[in-house]
Amino acid sequence: MRAGVFAIGEFRTLWTASLFSIAGDQLARVALSILVFDRTHSAAWTALTYALTMLPNLVSGVLLSGLADRFPRRTVMVVSDLVRAGLVGLMAVPGTPLVLVASLLVLVQLAEPPFAAAQGALLPEVLGERYEDGQSVHLVTHQAGLLAGFAGGGVVVALLGTSGALAVDAATFAVSAVLLRFGLKARPAPREVSRTDWAQWWGQIRAGASLVWTDRQLRVLMLLGWLALFSVVPEGLAAPYADEIGVGAAAVGLLLAADPAGMIVGAFALRFLPSRARWLGVLAVFTSLPLLGYLASPSLVPALVLLALSGAASAYQITAGATFVQLVPPERRGQALGFARSGLIAAQGIGVALGGVVASWTGSAAVTIAVAGAAGTVLALAAAAAWSRT
Repeated sequence: MRAGVFAIGEFRTLWTASLFSIAGDQLARVALSILVFDRTHSAAWTALTYALTMLPNLVSGVLLSGLADRFPRRTVMVVSDLVRAGLVGLMAVPGTPLVLVASLLVLVQLAEPPFAAAQGALLPEVLGERYEDGQSVHLVTHQAGLLAGFAGGGVVVALLGTSGALAVDAATFAVSAVLLRFGLKARPAPREVSRTDWAQWWGQIRAGASLVWTDRQLRVLMLLGWLALFSVVPEGLAAPYADEIGVGAAAVGLLLAADPAGMIVGAFALRFLPSRARWLGVLAVFTSLPLLGYLASPSLVPALVLLALSGAASAYQITAGATFVQLVPPERRGQALGFARSGLIAAQGIGVALGGVVASWTGSAAVTIAVAGAAGTVLALAAAAAWSRT
């Protein structure tokens, strides 16, 4: 029973902290998207700013995720949250130049992978045999946080302004840090760190990457996750697309919320599929396929339906993620998870950035989203074939 995981106090702490920080983070993304598009009227600059919430993970995820295996995981999460609270607080100062806001945003994102790696590595310790149920609840909560942050983002920005929305985001990180510090047990670092160990830092990073790339199942699971490069393109183009079809700023939040809303429904439906791992490839294909409907430049409601269908199919990421974690040795989870997750988020950032460039070139956000859907469908078919052979 998934509800049973809430009987575990530490899981409740992790769950609550995640809900706070995720919702605040998405609120900030909505605020920044609207701010940049209003100032520049450029799909490329809007998408690039959105990509800055993802691309730094390519560096930080590889270099810093190993901290989750070297220091107490509670400490890593608390420090990461406090760093982000301070940096976002600086972003919230009224009148901060856009270039400085973007620079601070990069620094904020550099602190995210160590937090995520520590959290992901700690969940199996907290939940034991209930891990897959807990992981499912955790990922659904993540989508619910996205939904709340995106759907309410436009309204909050209208009420509080960009600075107010960023201040709320800073507060959510601070609340998360307090919850984690006092709601989780103190645990030792997974392994002792010596000077020799630090000297071998790069070798251990390479070992984490090698662990994933040399194991066929881990490699294919990771690549299935990285297909999000294509399905994330509509997020980066939400503001330009809303402008293209002549709807207001509030619709930007709805366009951003449709995908996570669909994933919540998909995660619930996934519970009833027998042998869920067998469906990974099929669902990966159907994550990108609905985006082809954007060739017709749909109005708001049909566009929301297409995004929700894509989000529902993307629930396969829950099973893919849980399977990946269970296949990795416990003492290597932080590094392996960091490598895979940093690649996932960096892929999303690359997808958003490329989407913005293509939209500027084609002059149409709708055509760009459809192209992303076509490319994603083709590559998902290849990944599905590879998974069927593992």
